[in-house]
Amino acid sequence: MTAKAGNAYEQDLDRNAANYQPLTPLTFLERAAMVWPARTAIIHGRQTHTYHELYARCRRLGSALAKRGIGVGDTVSAMLPNIPSMVEAHYGVAMTGAVLHSINTRLDAAIIAFMLDHAGTQVLITDREFAPVMKAALALATVKPLVIDYDDLEFPQTGERLGEIDYEDFVAGGDPQFAWRMPADEWEAIALNYTSGTTGNPKGVVVHHRGAALMCYANIMASGMGKHPVYLWTLPMFHCNGWGFPWTL
Repeated sequence: MTAKAGNAYEQDLDRNAANYQPLTPLTFLERAAMVWPARTAIIHGRQTHTYHELYARCRRLGSALAKRGIGVGDTVSAMLPNIPSMVEAHYGVAMTGAVLHSINTRLDAAIIAFMLDHAGTQVLITDREFAPVMKAALALATVKPLVIDYDDLEFPQTGERLGEIDYEDFVAGGDPQFAWRMPADEWEAIALNYTSGTTGNPKGVVVHHRGAALMCYANIMASGMGKHPVYLWTLPMFHCNGWGFPWTL
C-alpha cells in the first residue's frame, strides 16, 4: 500500500502542550511533589526531606544557578559522594537547561583537571572531604569556575574551603517557586560522564533527557520496584548517574 495524499490523521493534529511534551525525568519530581508532597524523599543520617521539600530545594538550586547566568549549554560539575546535594544537583542543574558533570571521587588531580577543562566547567560543587585533590585539580585546570563548598553536617569535615560560598547559603539565595525550564527537545543533554581514561585521556559521554527518562522506566521494571519503595543507595551517583536511580526514585 502507498500513503494517500491529504492524510486526515495529519490534519489539525499538530503537537501542543495538551498532547505532547519532551521526555525528561524532571517531571517525575514535579509530579511526586504534587501527588505525594508529605512522603519522605530522602533520609541522610538525621536529615529527612519530603518530596515537597526536595522539589523546593532543587528549584532553589536551579534559581541560584540561573542568577549566576547558568543556562543551556553550560556545565556544572559536582565532586560529591551519595549525599542529598548530589540528588538535588541531578534536578536543579537540568532545571536551568545546563548539563551535570558528575566526577568520580576516586580520580587523581590531573585527570579531574582534564575533565574540568574538557567539559568547560562554569560551576563546581565540591564536598570538603575532597578538598585536597580538588585544590590540586583547580590549580592545574585552565577553567576558573565558581566553586561552591558543601559541608556535610552528618559527616563533619576539616577540609579546606575552596570556594567563595557555602552550598546551603547558595541554595538559600534561590527561589523555591523558580519557573524552571522544560527541555525544548528531549534530545537535549542532561548529563556528562567520563570514562576512566584507561586508553588515554577520559572520554566524555553525553546523556540526553529522553535517555534518562527511559532509563527510569526500565529501572522500575528491572528492579521490581513497587509503590513507595525505600531504596538503600550503594552505587555511586557519579557512576553513570547512579544508573539513573537519582531520577527513578
